[in-house]
Amino acid sequence: MRQGRPRCRAGRDRATGAGVRTLCRACGRRDRSSGDRRLRAPARCRRGASRIGWPAACAGDVLSLLSRSRRHCAGRCADRGAARKGFDAHGVFVTSLKAAGVADWLRAQFAHCPPAAIVNATAFSAAGDDGTTPFDAALCPVFQVALSTARREDWALSLRGLSPGDLAMHVVLPEVDGRLFAGVVSFKSPGERDPELQFAHLAHRPDAERVAAIAARVAAWHRLASKPAQKKQLALVLSNYPGRPHQIAHAVGLDALASVEALLADLAGAGFDLAPVRSLGDVLLHRRLTWDVAEYRTALSSLPLQLQDDLARAWGTPEDDPECRDGAFHFSAVQSGKSIIAVQPERGEVTHRDADYHDLSRTPRHAYVAFYLWLRQQGIDAVVHIGAHGTLEWLPGKSVALSSACWPEALTGDLPVVYPFIVNDPGEAAQAKRRIGAVTIGHLPPPLAQAAVPEGLRSLERLLDEYSTADGLDPARRQRLIAAIRDEARIAGLEDDLSLAASVSAAEAIPQIDRFVCDLKESQFGDGLHIFGQGACGEAERAALRDALAGRRVAPGPSGSPWRGRGDVLPTGRNLFAVDPRAVPTPSAHAQGVKLAEELLRRHLQDHGDWPKGLVVDLWGSSTMRTAGEDFAMALHLAGIAPRWDHGSGRVSGYDIIAPAELGRPRIDVTLRVSGLFRDVFSGLAQLFEAAAEALSERCDEADENPYRERISRVFGPRPGYYGVGIASMPDVFTEAAREAAGEAWLSASSWALASDGEMRPDRAGIEARLAAADSFVHTQDLPETDLLLAADYAAHEAGIAAAARRLGTKVPALYHLDATRPDRPHARALTEEISRVVRVRAANPAWIAGMMRHGFRGAAEISATLEHMAAFAHLAGAVPPHLFDLYYDATLGNDEVRCFMARENPAALAAIETCFSRLHEASLWQTRRNSIAAALQEAS
Repeated sequence: MRQGRPRCRAGRDRATGAGVRTLCRACGRRDRSSGDRRLRAPARCRRGASRIGWPAACAGDVLSLLSRSRRHCAGRCADRGAARKGFDAHGVFVTSLKAAGVADWLRAQFAHCPPAAIVNATAFSAAGDDGTTPFDAALCPVFQVALSTARREDWALSLRGLSPGDLAMHVVLPEVDGRLFAGVVSFKSPGERDPELQFAHLAHRPDAERVAAIAARVAAWHRLASKPAQKKQLALVLSNYPGRPHQIAHAVGLDALASVEALLADLAGAGFDLAPVRSLGDVLLHRRLTWDVAEYRTALSSLPLQLQDDLARAWGTPEDDPECRDGAFHFSAVQSGKSIIAVQPERGEVTHRDADYHDLSRTPRHAYVAFYLWLRQQGIDAVVHIGAHGTLEWLPGKSVALSSACWPEALTGDLPVVYPFIVNDPGEAAQAKRRIGAVTIGHLPPPLAQAAVPEGLRSLERLLDEYSTADGLDPARRQRLIAAIRDEARIAGLEDDLSLAASVSAAEAIPQIDRFVCDLKESQFGDGLHIFGQGACGEAERAALRDALAGRRVAPGPSGSPWRGRGDVLPTGRNLFAVDPRAVPTPSAHAQGVKLAEELLRRHLQDHGDWPKGLVVDLWGSSTMRTAGEDFAMALHLAGIAPRWDHGSGRVSGYDIIAPAELGRPRIDVTLRVSGLFRDVFSGLAQLFEAAAEALSERCDEADENPYRERISRVFGPRPGYYGVGIASMPDVFTEAAREAAGEAWLSASSWALASDGEMRPDRAGIEARLAAADSFVHTQDLPETDLLLAADYAAHEAGIAAAARRLGTKVPALYHLDATRPDRPHARALTEEISRVVRVRAANPAWIAGMMRHGFRGAAEISATLEHMAAFAHLAGAVPPHLFDLYYDATLGNDEVRCFMARENPAALAAIETCFSRLHEASLWQTRRNSIAAALQEAS
């Protein structure tokens, strides 16, 4: 890499060994801050002229470092780290990137001498009122570094990594500008103690190890930019979730296998040395690339001793790993030109897979560690992880601002990571951005298709239409219609799905049946899977990937669902960013949250004739980001609390308590069960809820009508460093013992309480007491393009609580699924009713099956996965009536065309679905009404 020296400009900028002496054009005075090529821009000298210090000509690889002057020492250390990597480093001091004139000045300098990279140490976003930033003029990537307000020793012991304030200022808001988070560069530490004042001033001190790691990452991206396309070596990595052969290359809403095949063609056209690979799923199941275990041991010795010790204690020797055979590791991988296509190895034993998946305390096994060390040894220039999401970003270590002893950094080192990611999942994308420094390139969800009334319910629909026009007609005819409607509904299983006993009056039953049938007609489902780089935003996605692999900046873009009114997320193909957690919930989200609360209460009153006595609200981080806090606002309103905003900044500044008279109903006793991502990103909301509950406990005027009069913990989640609820997506056996284990897993993953002071403390007794007192539970779904049978997480959360209640021997609360996919018409449904809707609208719909059959291996895998998720709901919560399994059997194994498709494209998926149906039948979770199905099952057994 060339070393560059700024040239003299009219005798004013004199190059010296110490750097550029930045002089004022007008008066010739030296900028006293510029001894290390720094300048204050665009501060004015005494004569009113701008001080300048940018190189007059570009003789080398210029790296720009932006910081505030009071953090001069951190910037100087970063300069030196960059210089050691061969960069011609230039520092710029600004009070703020939004200060008058700064943006225009920087744009001019970037145009005059385009930098190879930019490292920014200023906080917040630089976006102006028009949405543009000074970085928009630069083609190079912009790296963000954090200046931690903690001491280094506190950071070293912290699993969080950064305080909530530092996270917002140095990570979340800079992401809005498309900056890549490179890590923490300095910590607060005391200077020399003044003996007279008995005081040592705390100031930022650069950390040499962190500076070196950041400089290495910047240099790696620059190497990627400098190398010709035909010489670049890529690793295209596919996920292995949930650890079964028929489910390799899983990605939410994406056909990852077809996407890789399309990318190979596109990148080959752009000059990359790549060769096409046909039938990629089958190839990856059977092909292997190997790495000698002796080479692995050598590479392993370069990792921190702490990680080597953890690995040995957890997994023994490399030879103990099942993927280590005949003195070598065997990876599911294939060569494509100069690049590699591979399946990410299992992080832990398959039997422990789901419990491990979001658990940062689990050490990855030898084959996993070997895989990433092998990629680095191959000279890989960039890793492209295909689709949401893999396990790399969930490995043990800090949540953000990682150290060399954190597994994600230890394995990736300085490798650039590019991550095509579904645009509607900001939470999981943020994890990849913040823990592995990924460029997350948003892609479209599958397109939506309009549902229709299933063929088996069309006779019922006609009867309902006739009934709606029968007012004022012959009463006998009206009674015959009522009887016919009830008979049709009973035969189709709708009365069971809607919990309509035979004794329920027609005045109550007919409207519920009619509304359900109308729901089916108005529902939508995802039509097939998206293929990256195809569809309406295909060119933008392909261009973004090419830019990233050329080491260029990828423009930022928001995340959310384009099918829920978020047109601002289009076009996709931008580097995703999320919301400022301090501004959640927004006023509009609060208004929607009130609507959600009223709909939930309406449904509970309809079902039980009373208000909920104790309600558990399930909150996820990604949905809170997508909706800006609608379901959290719902929880506040149920409790009779309203957020208060600072009207200058738009941030939530506190809360107001709503009087019962204004509410017009009692306060609802609410408990929050929050996810790990919610805990990490929205800890301020947990504190706000606890503080409000504490204030409510002091309101003596409400007496017995106040369910908050007892001061107890009300916000629970997994312990720090843990994610998920630790429930397997499909237990090996459908037994009572397996259900009890699932219930115990839910309780263990919900047994840490978040307090109003921000601390988390173990409180198993607290969550048990809250669950025992609960008579209802709700999970809100905001995405129209997904449903509760498309991912294992829904059953783990919504049915897991039922298993937990049974584990404690308490009554299972009423389980509600709150459909918020249409903001103007939220709809609360009982869990069984929602499952019935999804089976009839999507799962057993020939149109959905046909859409999946367009996607070969992955389509067959999705068909199998839907049954596995139904099975989990049946096993954990008893929420799936037998006739719904009948419907799905008819649509899959009962259809010769579908069976032949699965046998041809993914035989393992066919075997899995056959086995699952048989095990459901054997466990009496499915007693078919159909003699033909029973005979087929008997024959299969």
